[in-house]
Amino acid sequence: MAGPILVVDDDPHIRDVICFALTKAGYATAIARDGHEALARIAAQPPRLIVLDVGMPGMDGLELCRQVRRTSEVPILFLSARDEEIDRVLGLEIGGDDYVTKPFSPRELVARVGIILRRGTPRFPVTPDPVLVHGGLTLDLKRYEAHFGAEELALTATEFAMLAALAARPGLVLSRDQLMDAAYSGRVHVSDRTIDSHVRNIRAKLAAAGCGEGIATVHGIGFRLSACEPLA
Repeated sequence: MAGPILVVDDDPHIRDVICFALTKAGYATAIARDGHEALARIAAQPPRLIVLDVGMPGMDGLELCRQVRRTSEVPILFLSARDEEIDRVLGLEIGGDDYVTKPFSPRELVARVGIILRRGTPRFPVTPDPVLVHGGLTLDLKRYEAHFGAEELALTATEFAMLAALAARPGLVLSRDQLMDAAYSGRVHVSDRTIDSHVRNIRAKLAAAGCGEGIATVHGIGFRLSACEPLA
């Protein structure tokens, strides 16, 4: 059975608003008042998704995300009073899946949670044997696992969806809009810089696994999956 949605925020009013909205939408919830309590709850019962406030005292949301990402790929929706693009990009680069700015609409937050959780349904062509192979890269669309050679790639749900969209169309160039649709089902608009940040993360993980060029940029158009062969 899927775990609850863990709401991590030091403001009790914000926690109550989020939990009420999520419960009304049919989701089970749990709360944590700070980063340390969140880590304990995650260890005791892995959540289905984390709604995480960035600006908590002590261990802030970004540091908590870094610690969670050492052992888990649970989806993370950041919540912040800051609307600076650099904050949004940083949150995505360290492993966040989406970002909502305070003050927020509870209805929008619930919708974004639903979008993240629905990413378990592939938005790219699935072959009868849903395993995509491209050079040394293998993507298992049923298990949502990615490997380069023998090494597993620790991809977020968004990164997996983008890489699978590229691998499902080998040799073709996909625009940022097409990658956005693959990752967000076309229901949420994100900036080009956000897409670029996700692509940069995928490239870094491929490179760390020993992949060569990985994803090539076709300037003015979009991105194409390269040979994905091991470095000599």
